[in-house]
Amino acid sequence: MSSKNSTASTKTNNLEQIGIVVIGRNEGERLKKSLNSVINKNDCLVYVDSGSTDESVSFARNLGLEVIELDSSISFTAARAYNTGLEHLLTLKPSLKFVQFLDGDTILVDGWLETASQELINHSDVVAVCGRRREEFPEKSLYNQLSELEWTTPIGEVKEFGPETMIRISSFLEVGGFNSILIAGEEPELCYRLRQQGGKVIRLDVDTSLHDVQMQYFSQWWQRCRRGGFAYAEEAWLHGLSTELYRVKQCLSIWFWTLFLPSIVFFMFREIGAWCLPVLPLAYLILLGKTYISSRKKRQINHKSAIIYAIFCSIGKIPELIGQIEFIFRKLIGKRRSLIEYKAAKDGKIA
Repeated sequence: MSSKNSTASTKTNNLEQIGIVVIGRNEGERLKKSLNSVINKNDCLVYVDSGSTDESVSFARNLGLEVIELDSSISFTAARAYNTGLEHLLTLKPSLKFVQFLDGDTILVDGWLETASQELINHSDVVAVCGRRREEFPEKSLYNQLSELEWTTPIGEVKEFGPETMIRISSFLEVGGFNSILIAGEEPELCYRLRQQGGKVIRLDVDTSLHDVQMQYFSQWWQRCRRGGFAYAEEAWLHGLSTELYRVKQCLSIWFWTLFLPSIVFFMFREIGAWCLPVLPLAYLILLGKTYISSRKKRQINHKSAIIYAIFCSIGKIPELIGQIEFIFRKLIGKRRSLIEYKAAKDGKIA
């Protein structure tokens, strides 16, 4: 057999070991592009729908795909959808070794499945492989651009992964899969548990996917940050007492900059007068500077982008605090939170 034929055969064998789970909720045209990006790459594919009111389900069925519609009497979460999808795939093909998760607003890049699966095959201690998610239309809005900057993350062994990660199924099942109660942050939380079992997570210097966040309004960005704060608080509640103090640093930072520091300056003002008021703007300039330097170093982005990123990271601590307070309140009254959605529906309002 020629070297070329041998390579093609290896790629085919690798793809036969992969199952793909696509999840969605009212993604419209984005879902069509997402499903079309994977339908011809793999036969073991399932679409899991979380209560869509558009034509998502009928479109997926018309493509001949396995479709699961989640029971609406139980709260929808991405984690629940992912878990359900993989469970179904394993009933169809128990021999699967790897699973590729994909959000329904995302297009998988050609070649990613082969690259990621080969990395997992070559390194038995690696439990998950991720790459670079890119925003499809960063030029359409400032908030799309911010999402593009958010996904610009370091390469090599990492402590967190996001969507479009390929995971070793045996390791995934060993830690119990995604935590289905989380309304956000399910990927980093799963990554934490995989690492606690001794697994390595690698980010490759390749593109994984094109993501269409479709975020046009400040209100959408605010909601997204609020959801992030809620997720930080819940993850800290789950794992904050670990040796890693998981998410504790992020939570303390949010509370310090948005509540504790302004409160301290306010009480200083009442006690010793107006001379202490410059402390607050100076402190926020320090915060901006730290975030700017960190983003330039870790994300290797240009000067202008780093300034924009630093400003919005700082402002974003306010809705993040609101999200954290909401988590604490709901924990006290024993009531769980449904999804915090930020994407625009057909009428332009937040869904």
